[in-house]
Amino acid sequence: MSLLANAPLVAAFVATLLAQVFKVALVLLTERRWAFDRMLETGGMPSSHSASVTAVAAAIGVTSGLDSPLFALAVVFAGIVMYDASGIRRAAGMHAQLINDLVQELAHLFDDGFQPTVLKTLLGHTYPQVLGGALLGVATGIAVAL
Repeated sequence: MSLLANAPLVAAFVATLLAQVFKVALVLLTERRWAFDRMLETGGMPSSHSASVTAVAAAIGVTSGLDSPLFALAVVFAGIVMYDASGIRRAAGMHAQLINDLVQELAHLFDDGFQPTVLKTLLGHTYPQVLGGALLGVATGIAVAL
């Protein structure tokens, strides 16, 4: 059996790619600039994490049935990932922003040779970003699996 015949796996990759492309498109629409770097970043609308795990769950639901233990496992896994993306990872991004602000405020205290690394702040997602990714993922999972 070929990997390309594995609908849940293909759905996850397609949903992730679509979510990342949508991020670039949204920046283009809202800020009128190309931001190809968004293709490789976490955070933002829609959540690629949510898109990938819900695509897997939806494709498993279509191929194995909604009453299968595998579908149940995929739904629970998707819930944990989405909770983490909107909770823990989002909080980590907010903490990183606060640390960056503090470092900038206290920059005059550092030695001339020492330059702290700016922490990445776009880590997690808001609830609408998670929902957007989840809807994209379900649609992609169903489309790929049918």
